[in-house]
Amino acid sequence: MLYNRIVVKVGTSTITHSTGKLDLRIIDKLSMVLSDIANRGIEVVLVTSGAIATGMTKTGLKKKPEDIAAKQAMAAIGQGLLVHIYEKMFSEYGKAIAQILLTKEDIFYDDRNANAKNTFNTLLKLGIIPIVNENDTVATDEIKFGDNDVLSAYVAKIIDADLLIILSDINGLYDRDPNLEGAKLIERVTHIDDTIRLISKGTNSAFGTGGMKTKINAAQIMFDNNITMVIANGRRIENIYDIISGKQVGTIFSREDS
Repeated sequence: MLYNRIVVKVGTSTITHSTGKLDLRIIDKLSMVLSDIANRGIEVVLVTSGAIATGMTKTGLKKKPEDIAAKQAMAAIGQGLLVHIYEKMFSEYGKAIAQILLTKEDIFYDDRNANAKNTFNTLLKLGIIPIVNENDTVATDEIKFGDNDVLSAYVAKIIDADLLIILSDINGLYDRDPNLEGAKLIERVTHIDDTIRLISKGTNSAFGTGGMKTKINAAQIMFDNNITMVIANGRRIENIYDIISGKQVGTIFSREDS
């Protein structure tokens, strides 16, 4: 077995349709695959976006609010609905989940970091799959991560994971805008330099918050902690099987000596 403990991050654009409404087929398949992997004895943590988008759908909003109070309101409405759907899906495959909501304070304050680590370890020991999101309902600019790519990297660091898989709406990191003719997938990155940062300019969707730039920021955290990271297409959930088997999928971020 290559990996004992993994973190999987899924973005809003992966688990929603273009309408912003949840893609239940994708969520169901994700729940099945992660449950199956957990049955192999691999400990799994899922970091999921989508609370604000779910709240927007519930209230009929078509455009993401710009003021923080409205965003927090959408997160408050959507988070419970999102976790309820995950609970329903995972229970179909015999797995229990637990919700963990984090802010930067939970990462960078030693006592809270220790508490978070203990909670994760206890849940994983019990065979529970933690479902993690940023606590958007109370977070302000000073304590926000701002995106779940970086949050997932810190979660991987906290729990001493072997692998972080970021499921995206593209196949991985390209040498230029993937919409341009001739763009080539970069299969392996062994360090983050100015060239990598230059080609990772972030773009936001109508419902998500991340882009390739935030994924490169996450990759840097993983390099600093000697944890392998993979960016892969989340519309093909079965990619997770290939990744944990050591096959080349998407873009792998790993040191040359790893």
